[in-house]
Amino acid sequence: MNYFENQAMNNPITEDDIAHYLSNTPDFFLRHAELLAAVQLTSPHSNRTVSLQERQAEMLREKIRALEQRIMEMIRNGNDNLMLSDKMLRWARSLFMTSDLNALPLQMVQEIKQQFAVPQVGLRIWAVAPQYADQPFAQGVSDDAKVFASSLMEPFCGLNTGFEAALWLEEPGAAVSLALIPLRNVAAGALSPAFGMLVLASSDAHRFNSGMGTEFLARIGELASAALNRLR
Repeated sequence: MNYFENQAMNNPITEDDIAHYLSNTPDFFLRHAELLAAVQLTSPHSNRTVSLQERQAEMLREKIRALEQRIMEMIRNGNDNLMLSDKMLRWARSLFMTSDLNALPLQMVQEIKQQFAVPQVGLRIWAVAPQYADQPFAQGVSDDAKVFASSLMEPFCGLNTGFEAALWLEEPGAAVSLALIPLRNVAAGALSPAFGMLVLASSDAHRFNSGMGTEFLARIGELASAALNRLR
């Protein structure tokens, strides 16, 4: 056995070597076109053997199906976002049309329930102007709850583990998951102390889960803050 045979045995050609050669020698199949017709592959959808052309056709069909699914998902998401935007606009319009500031908090709560199909909604505001100090929405908030609201830089979503804010709901015992949305002076920035908090609640543990995005809830908080800031 000569030197070159020893080298070949010690360094056998691998599949990666073959793949590298073919990818870097595009004219290989031009010189050996008969191989394309002779190549036989196993179909992933059955045990039968198919030609290279058939396998390529199958792969193309799979790619087309995947693209169709992505397009349909994009269309569904687009429709969902459009419907959500419409609901947000209707809710914002109701806030602008409410001229009685005493009725504004209750109107806001009722509209959130109706527009966004939220089973329970609670609201508390503190540091309100004297003429609103006796209203229900300005009662029953501890200092700890105020500090907690101010500590939230974005809405909190998760299971109800005994939050005081759940007591602001009509049926606290039915509140399994919560979204807690701090209300603060938007013009003063995200670090300004909260002057209130919105509570959205559901008996479904997955409705407001810790992994969900909070951008939409943050927009609700901004609009609510702008409307309710008139009560201070």
